[in-house]
Amino acid sequence: MILIDGPRIAPKSGTAKKLVVLFHGYGSNGADLAGLAQAWAPSVPDVAWASPDAPEPVPGAPGGYQWFPISRLDPAAMETGVRGAHASAEHFVKSELQRWGLRPQDLLLVGFSQGTMMALHTGLRRDIAPAGILGYSGALPGPERLKDELTVRPPILLIHGDRDDVLPVGMTLMAAQGLAEAGHGAEFHISQGIPHSIGPDGLELGGRFIANAFAGKLA
Repeated sequence: MILIDGPRIAPKSGTAKKLVVLFHGYGSNGADLAGLAQAWAPSVPDVAWASPDAPEPVPGAPGGYQWFPISRLDPAAMETGVRGAHASAEHFVKSELQRWGLRPQDLLLVGFSQGTMMALHTGLRRDIAPAGILGYSGALPGPERLKDELTVRPPILLIHGDRDDVLPVGMTLMAAQGLAEAGHGAEFHISQGIPHSIGPDGLELGGRFIANAFAGKLA
């Protein structure tokens, strides 16, 4: 297991009652995704934020990290990758909960692209369900094994742009189908005209999801 670390943003109120961990995408880093926290923090002042760098640097991309190497949309490679990176992600999550003296149910996971794969894999296999999982422009690795491995059923919101040419929007539809076949489910939203990024509607919906999940309105 590789120990990971990255930017943290303390709660606006000064007292952490909840925690959001953000998993960035391939070739990015924790500082990049921490920008989401800056946008959402004012509406949830008791939330602490942590955005770790993935375990492996991306060759030829200074400052870029990867949860696992991937050069094509190979389902087997994605599943192998998330399983290999799971220990690092789970250790970071547990450490951050301990840092703030919070419970497992005080956690919410956010991911973008490859980070969404990590958020789904990690969040659905915990001993106690997180408050929610929010995934942007991602996919669900290993859906055919999820039914046997699923331990918790947190609220899930998946958001994807219909102009995404990196991970096609169909990946989110397949993820929702895979979750349903495993006995769970997810809400999803398709952002019109948005490529492999987060549009204004996705940002707003994500912030609302986080606030409602922590308020217990989605259970």
